[in-house]
Amino acid sequence: MNVSTLSHALHRSVIIRARRETVFRYFTDSDRWAAWWGPGSTIEPRPGGKVYIRYPNAVEAGGEVLEIDPPRTIVFTLGYASGQPVPIGGSRVTIALASDPAGTRLELRHEFSDAAARDHHVQGWRYQLAVFGNVVADQLHADAAQRVDAWFAAWSEPDAARRAPLLAEAVAKGISFRDRFSLVEGLEDLEPHLAAVHQFMPGMKLLREGGVRQCQGTVLADWIARGEDGAERGRGTNVFTLDADDKIAGVVGLWAMPG
Repeated sequence: MNVSTLSHALHRSVIIRARRETVFRYFTDSDRWAAWWGPGSTIEPRPGGKVYIRYPNAVEAGGEVLEIDPPRTIVFTLGYASGQPVPIGGSRVTIALASDPAGTRLELRHEFSDAAARDHHVQGWRYQLAVFGNVVADQLHADAAQRVDAWFAAWSEPDAARRAPLLAEAVAKGISFRDRFSLVEGLEDLEPHLAAVHQFMPGMKLLREGGVRQCQGTVLADWIARGEDGAERGRGTNVFTLDADDKIAGVVGLWAMPG
C-alpha cells in the first residue's frame, strides 16, 4: 500500500459506554471481533497479523494489522476480496481509544486513494459503529435485569442494613434519581430518601413488571407499586442509565397517569 496516495479520509467519533480496556478487547479477540462484523470474522492482534471480515451477507473483506498499542490504538489495512470498491490492502483504518467520563471515546480515521471510495463507506461506518456500540453494551450489561431488580428490591426493603448491600450491588455513588416525588443526587442522598419512603408509606413494595429493554446502556423497565395490603398504589416505567462499570448511574421514574 502506498501511503502517500491515501489522500481522502473519513472521520467518525463516538462514545462507547464501557471502559477502554473492555472496548479494546473487541479488536484483539476473534470471537468478539466476529460479534460486531459477522460470524467467521477473525483478527490476529499483532503487526502483520491477518484481518478477515465476513459480513452477514457473505461479502468478504480483509487486510493486515500494521500497528497495535493496547488499549489505545490499532491500525490495519482493509479491502474487499472482490476488489470493489477497494482492493485488499487498498485503504487504511486507524482506531484510537481515549478514556472519557462516559466510558470511551472512539476516534475512527479511514483513508482511501479516492473520494468515491471514501463516500461509499460513510454510512457503512455509521452503521457498523452502531452495531459495535450495541455488541459491547449487550455483553457488558448482560445482567441488566438483575441490576434493575436490585434497585426495586432496595426500594422495597424497609431495613437500612439489608438495603445497603442491594444499593452497593446495583448503584453508582453519583446516582441521580428523579420522578414526580424525588430529586435525588448521590448515594448519600438516596439512602435517607428511601428511609423516608418507608416512614411515610410503610409496607410499600416496588415490583418489576415484564422484561427489561436495553440499548447501549439505557434500560427501560415497567413497575407497579403495592401497599402493605397488596393493593396497587401506582405504576409506571423507569428509564435507567448504566455506566461503564455496569452500575446504575441515573434513573428517571415516569408514572402512568390515571385515565
